[in-house]
Amino acid sequence: MLFHPKPEDLELTSVLYALSDPIRLGVVKELRSEGEKSCGSFAFPVVKSTMTHHIRTLREAGIARVRKQGTQHFITLRTEELNIRFPGLLDSILFSAAD
Repeated sequence: MLFHPKPEDLELTSVLYALSDPIRLGVVKELRSEGEKSCGSFAFPVVKSTMTHHIRTLREAGIARVRKQGTQHFITLRTEELNIRFPGLLDSILFSAAD
């Protein structure tokens, strides 16, 4: 079972740290526009272990939820939970980081 912090346990510093990395921010942008994705379906120029690290950082910060299905891992944004804890934060960051 993977650890996912409760919404009331989310810390602003952890969320901001997780979103400060360009790869992780890119993952969040893709999830926001495309919805749930397999962890292996992201096309970033990093090795699998590095992508695993980035996804774990997003999960531990409470930004993403990872679920296992067979041998695959699927990742989704915890948008509603983030908006309850930090209203408008995710929208503001993604708007500011728009290409």
